[in-house]
Amino acid sequence: MNKPTPLSGFPEFLPSQRTVEREVIATLSRTFELHGFGNIETRAVEPMDQLLRKGDTSKEVYVLRRLQEEDNARDKGMGLHFDLTVPFARYVLENAGKLEFPFRRYQIQKVWRGERPQEGRFREFAQADIDIVGRDTLPFHHDVEVARVMLEALGKLTFLPGFTLQVNNRKLIQGFYAGLGAPDVEETMRLIDKLDKMPAEEVGKLLVSEAGLTDEQAAKCLELATITATDDSFVEKVRALGVESELLEEGLTELATLITATAPLNTDSVRVVADLSIARGLDYYTGTVFETRLDGYESLGSICSGGRYDALANDGKTTYPGVGISLGVSRVLVPLVQKGVLDGDRKVPSTVLVAVSDEESRAEADSAAQQLRAHNVACEVSPNAAKFGKQIRFAERRGIPYVLFATEGGYEIKDIRTGDQVPADPATWTPQNESDLKPQVVANNEEKK
Repeated sequence: MNKPTPLSGFPEFLPSQRTVEREVIATLSRTFELHGFGNIETRAVEPMDQLLRKGDTSKEVYVLRRLQEEDNARDKGMGLHFDLTVPFARYVLENAGKLEFPFRRYQIQKVWRGERPQEGRFREFAQADIDIVGRDTLPFHHDVEVARVMLEALGKLTFLPGFTLQVNNRKLIQGFYAGLGAPDVEETMRLIDKLDKMPAEEVGKLLVSEAGLTDEQAAKCLELATITATDDSFVEKVRALGVESELLEEGLTELATLITATAPLNTDSVRVVADLSIARGLDYYTGTVFETRLDGYESLGSICSGGRYDALANDGKTTYPGVGISLGVSRVLVPLVQKGVLDGDRKVPSTVLVAVSDEESRAEADSAAQQLRAHNVACEVSPNAAKFGKQIRFAERRGIPYVLFATEGGYEIKDIRTGDQVPADPATWTPQNESDLKPQVVANNEEKK
């Protein structure tokens, strides 16, 4: 068999790199559960009519079919989910009678999207979502809550670069455009959402030619999109533009409430900003919208997005409004790992290598290893009875910090990083530094060229 060619858009990690991903997932899970979010996992496939019912996603869906499938096959018309929101909406409808509302869930799972692979964009990738869903109504304070929870979770990932959570409100911008007299509010919002990809001048021309705005109206829309603030000072800046509507005021109030409530979480590396250029392209958002930029990696686009959706799930009798936010785990980690910014400090989980003096004593080495494992010290036994120097070098190559030797006077353990060697009882020994018990994430300040 020839050496296989890697598939573009389907990233894989080496064991030490996987340490980074596992630590991120574990930290997110712990934080979400501290806030009472229960974990679910949905199936990988959904009916095509469900996958295509929200937004322009037809080009992104991978269709699932059997190689020998007949035209009238029962499983025809299925595709792999491209996000976790659409399958979650289906899950809520299917299990509504068994769930307690408001239902709080987190989900960390792979998704598939038929995009052109590039930095931060893949065809198979992991996402981490939290959502709170109500039955018929869902108070606004939950919008504040999901923002605070994700900010707390990201803040615990201290090895990541800093980030900025940008927040806006669809009611604010829709109310502004309606109060301005825009003939097509949805098209205006769609075009404003292009500001992170196109110059403002070009967007202004599109607002006139495609959304039917006058030059003056287009200028006001672009001016609104320039407003940012880390406190509620944006409210007066918006009102100074001279546009009035009830929906605009409702959006201003909600956004000011959220920005004020999350202000205590601001640090040097975590920032929350009201950014009135944020609109989010998907059509199911109805209120709060989130986007997040990673410091120094703004070219990745938004790495954590979401918002309020008042009618994502509806069974004809009951509406299930919700609010959620989704972190692109792979989108953040793959570029940082590939550039050598993040890695694990060892290639294996082992804390100790148990040395073997000769093959006749391998049973004793196996017994010592089992004693270490009995109190949760990960270890492995040397694969051969080479000279001790070679066994130490074997441990070094794998990143194992300690080597356990059998001597005439009992066992001794050597920290091969410092050279210190002391007597040790494998039945009770643990490293003085608790962090040695498992691989740690290492952040490098300089990228590999």
